[in-house]
Amino acid sequence: MAWSTRQLAELAGTTTKAVRHYHEIGLLEEPERAPNGYKRYGVGHLVRLLRIRRLTDLGVALADVPSVESGDEEARQILRDLDAELAADIERRQRMRRDLSAVLENRAALDMPPGFRTLADDLPEAQRSLLLAYSSVLTPAAMAALQEQLLGPRGDLDAEFAALDEDASDAARQRLAERMAPDVRQQHRDHPGLADLELSSHWETAVAESVVAHALVEFYNRAHLDVLQRVHAILFEDDTRQSENQAAPRPHEGGR
Repeated sequence: MAWSTRQLAELAGTTTKAVRHYHEIGLLEEPERAPNGYKRYGVGHLVRLLRIRRLTDLGVALADVPSVESGDEEARQILRDLDAELAADIERRQRMRRDLSAVLENRAALDMPPGFRTLADDLPEAQRSLLLAYSSVLTPAAMAALQEQLLGPRGDLDAEFAALDEDASDAARQRLAERMAPDVRQQHRDHPGLADLELSSHWETAVAESVVAHALVEFYNRAHLDVLQRVHAILFEDDTRQSENQAAPRPHEGGR
């Protein structure tokens, strides 16, 4: 009993195009032809084709099929590498399912970077959008530090800052900045990398600064930005004063 190319392809669950391609690249030996010129395949061709299909269904590249069939150490390494790729793909898909589940339960999680979805209900929309923008430039370590910071106790200052009206008075902005400055200082001590984009970003500093600056302008009003600038000015002034005090000579050294 012999089969045509079409019949062989159907038996193996593939296509005539695939069979011809395997001939072209040397994976499947061409059969003898009948007197009428048509190819006539036997069971050996069927087994060979099924074996090729088995390996490719497992994810083995056609170029690696001969090496895998050899059964030597190279074959084992190819299979180990393939297994590692599949494990990584499974983990990625499981992570996707977890994120999809979070979005189905709470659509606000859609605005959060991966791993931050449990904070979705605790953060205002502007801050969620900022985090999503930051995730494009910050390293995984920096994002983990940011998550740790956000998981800590959230005081009244956070709510007050989030609710700050754009028309808030100059005095109100200054009071809020002065109250926020110590907390920001402590955050810098706890997570020093977050205060330095050169260390916390996997992009060039100029690019990271551009993303952060544009995100702040987009998602915060003018009063928010003004308060943040005031906080920065307070911290800078404190640092300058501390440096000057450390550099100044001690009283008993002045007369030397």
